[in-house]
Amino acid sequence: MTTTWKRVRGLRPAFTVVELMVVIGIIGVLLSITLPALRTFRMEAFNVNCQSNLRELGGIMQTYQNQHQGSLPMVEFLPAVTDDGPVGGLPWAFRGFMDRENKCWCCPADDDEADSLSTGTSFFYMPGLIRYTPNVQIQVQQAMLSTMLDPTLTPEQREKVRSGIEARLVTAFYRNDYARLPVLADSIDRHPGTRIPRNALYFDGSVGISTDYSDIVDDDDDG
Repeated sequence: MTTTWKRVRGLRPAFTVVELMVVIGIIGVLLSITLPALRTFRMEAFNVNCQSNLRELGGIMQTYQNQHQGSLPMVEFLPAVTDDGPVGGLPWAFRGFMDRENKCWCCPADDDEADSLSTGTSFFYMPGLIRYTPNVQIQVQQAMLSTMLDPTLTPEQREKVRSGIEARLVTAFYRNDYARLPVLADSIDRHPGTRIPRNALYFDGSVGISTDYSDIVDDDDDG
């Protein structure tokens, strides 16, 4: 018994303090390598899902155009925020095709409850801005001269005529320059650190990186 006890007491401890510190250091290094990689994978997943949402919205856009003589919807670039929830915008135009609560309206990387999510969508509808450029509005006024002189039309009927003219002009703009200006785009850069910081849907249904559309809109203003 005494011999056995001496043997047990003579066993080497499992870890020394130095060895424990080495193990902790190795774990720290592994975590420093793994966590950024996991974050990158998560961001890429958000990016892929965002593109998927835009493609689905692009399919709805095509269906809408097929039922409206090929024209794009003429609505504001973002829904208005009211006490009863978001009103107007593209979700309103697509109300007969897709529920406003559909997840496709929001980018998975969007967590801005106070701003973009309060509008019901993470995406700018660019035709809603193009319609107000001087080049488009001058043509609208010229096309509406006869309408403005018609006393039989109500304000609602005149507005419908105006919206139809804007839709035709803006759609023609996109048909002539579909590769430069997106139809839908992330309202801010939601995918930093990925290949595509801001996703966009184009008129031809393709999805990719958003261009700097501010310069394009300025060009249209000058034209």
